[in-house]
Amino acid sequence: MDTQQNTALTRALAEVPGPLPTSGVIHVTLPHTDRFTVVGNHLAQHPDLSCTAVGIAVRIQSLPQGAKVGIKALAAHCREGEKRIAAALRELEAHGYRRRVRDRLPSGRIITRTVFCNRPAALLHPRRPAEAPPQPAKPEPTPAPAPVPAPVQEPAPAPVCLPMAAPPAPEVPVAPPAPQPTQPQVSLPVPPSPAPLFVPRVPPPTAPKAPRRPLPQPSELTPELDRAATAFLGDLHRHAPQFTLSEDDVRRLVPGVAAWLERAARPDAIRRALTDDPPQPLKHPAKLLAHRLTELLPPTPPGVDDLAALDRPRPRFTVTPFQTCEDCDRAFRSPTPGHCRDCRETRAAYAQAAA
Repeated sequence: MDTQQNTALTRALAEVPGPLPTSGVIHVTLPHTDRFTVVGNHLAQHPDLSCTAVGIAVRIQSLPQGAKVGIKALAAHCREGEKRIAAALRELEAHGYRRRVRDRLPSGRIITRTVFCNRPAALLHPRRPAEAPPQPAKPEPTPAPAPVPAPVQEPAPAPVCLPMAAPPAPEVPVAPPAPQPTQPQVSLPVPPSPAPLFVPRVPPPTAPKAPRRPLPQPSELTPELDRAATAFLGDLHRHAPQFTLSEDDVRRLVPGVAAWLERAARPDAIRRALTDDPPQPLKHPAKLLAHRLTELLPPTPPGVDDLAALDRPRPRFTVTPFQTCEDCDRAFRSPTPGHCRDCRETRAAYAQAAA
């Protein structure tokens, strides 16, 4: 039998505009009338998202408001396992498509809402409202021409011997120019700026950090303690080369080392506590030494009275031994052998009845 031809597909290919490509995909685009979801190419062709993440994003966009989009809810309707779905959701959250927002209800309960944005780039660069196009200016009416006064003929001077000044020309009233119609100024309403589609909730500021504890100080910085602490800090770079200190750092850290030495700490123990397991790379050795001198300060050694209290004998408590009842062989506590309480009550009742 020959290969069966799909006439509907053949007609659809014939309606594709332009010449068909010899290789690659050929798109047969049929318009949707219902049950469709608009997906942007920024998501469908995202260079950093996996195909699983893109598919999960399209699945979430197609769901109605209020639908469950947790890991277990998606795994119940998808073939992917919970681990792949969780990894895809982390990818979408890293690129801004999925966000989780903590909100407080009027009852005081705090809930976590899952918000999915189909265009996260638009939240970072919101589109400005389109400005109204400038309206063409209305042509101003041509003002009416002012009437031109008729020329005034001066009278001929009289034939006299002496010249006489010509009489002043009579004032002719000039009509004022016609008032120009003023165009009323119409203030265009300014469209209100649209509210952003998604307002990220900034977490409340954290509590202010507690001030740093000061460097420990010895009860009295004697010359012996000062020399011993200075020699210890100056020799520290031979045991740990990354802890090379300047002279100012040594003078600033001397009281802290003196406080350790005053508390009967041995130099090798101090060196291990200060230089073991430093961060890599070590940028500020003096700051690290100041922090460890403050936070790892050993306690004050106990005095003679405290040690004597440890050696003092503890008081002993008398323990009543167990005895065995002579009648019922029941064990009971008593300093002397005899009968248990029940047997004593039974013997007392018999004695009272016999009397």
